[in-house]
Amino acid sequence: SLVDVSFDFFDPNPNVDYHAIKRLLTQLLQRDAEQLHMHELTELILSQPTVGTTIKTDGIEGDPFALFTVLNMHLHHQNVSMKAIANYLLSVTLAHDPAFHETLKALFSQSEAHVGLVLCERLVNMPVQVIPPMYTMLADEIKWANADGEPYHFTHLLFVSRVYHLSEEEESILANSASSRRPRTSEANSSGKKHKKHRPPEAEQNGVTRPPDGIYPFHPEDDVVLKSAMHSLTYPYAAPLPPLVQETRERDTFGLDVRGRLMMVVGGGELLRDLGGRMSEVYGRG
Repeated sequence: SLVDVSFDFFDPNPNVDYHAIKRLLTQLLQRDAEQLHMHELTELILSQPTVGTTIKTDGIEGDPFALFTVLNMHLHHQNVSMKAIANYLLSVTLAHDPAFHETLKALFSQSEAHVGLVLCERLVNMPVQVIPPMYTMLADEIKWANADGEPYHFTHLLFVSRVYHLSEEEESILANSASSRRPRTSEANSSGKKHKKHRPPEAEQNGVTRPPDGIYPFHPEDDVVLKSAMHSLTYPYAAPLPPLVQETRERDTFGLDVRGRLMMVVGGGELLRDLGGRMSEVYGRG
């Protein structure tokens, strides 16, 4: 059966959103979140309630199910969380992509060009169709903030996201499991829209080739951002897996291998509008 859910868009609410936003940020940054000062990052997001959007289903007093916002890394460079994030990104890129590192190092060491840190996260069952309107809203909010003399004139946008990796063996296990649960042909034909979601075994059986690197996004809209990126990087998290999780992966030879992703694009608010339009073409709008 279908459940009709109404999604409402709100500005971040400092009075009620703190804990839910902090959880979303921790989900986004995974096991590296602790070293990046989630309390201070959440407070920073809530300090600019007119730039950024949350999605709720229970009115303004409810918990947000999604967050989309941008922070000026230069303006807030003395904030303990922003300082930790900048150093973290420099460290990650130095280890895995020297060219990306040099770009970040040059940008962080001057004051004329401003980098916007784009943070987008949602609960796992939120449809991708809610994302394009959030891009349009954020583009409008940046435009209005700039008109009021606020510091949102970005020359570059830095997107933080997350992905997961599946080995060929893991995909085979999932594919076999999916096949055993697959409905009869007549039933499958009635729910064809579900095959658009990023589920590797399903996609493989529908003729979609496995990515050469076995990397899949948690956020399908990343694929649109990647096409405009001057730099992109998928990297392993710096913090080690908790011992119990590591033990489980080794024992069962299967587990979700989650990794971080960085994407840098040249542009500011109007580029967000353009990206949102392209996402609408690919995924539709909520």
